[in-house]
Amino acid sequence: MSSSLDKTFQKLERDSFGRLILTDAAGTVHEGVVPVRAHPISAPDEGLSLVGGDGHELAWIARLSALPPAERELLEAELTSRDFMPRVLRLKSVSTFSTPSQWTVETDRGEASFILRTEEEIRRLGEGRLLIASSHGLQFLVQDRFALDRHSRKLLERFL
Repeated sequence: MSSSLDKTFQKLERDSFGRLILTDAAGTVHEGVVPVRAHPISAPDEGLSLVGGDGHELAWIARLSALPPAERELLEAELTSRDFMPRVLRLKSVSTFSTPSQWTVETDRGEASFILRTEEEIRRLGEGRLLIASSHGLQFLVQDRFALDRHSRKLLERFL
């Protein structure tokens, strides 16, 4: 990494097993580094911690977009593989307006079906954003519930 962006580390790369390796400013090599976003939904580009295998922070990156392209792409690829959160584009159907109910939705990753156990599994995040937890623990993001089509908004309003 460029020393002008962060003085706490010199280099970030992958080893032959695909794990991230960080070389800090003192020249110490840290294997199995994990990037963790401070605010993955509200500010995904801001505040990224590089955490070592022991769970301690090794480096802090204020803005992912400020990194040189190679390092940014490396971290974005790692984050993409870890942060699987489909975005709901449209609600296709809901089995019943009481819970538990089965939902069929269209996401940015294709069609998905899941069970919503209780209304409390729909969290309001502000600015029209919702986070819906399926019965299997998968999180679905509604980026802006007010921007959904009329049919989707009507189905969703029954649970809010």
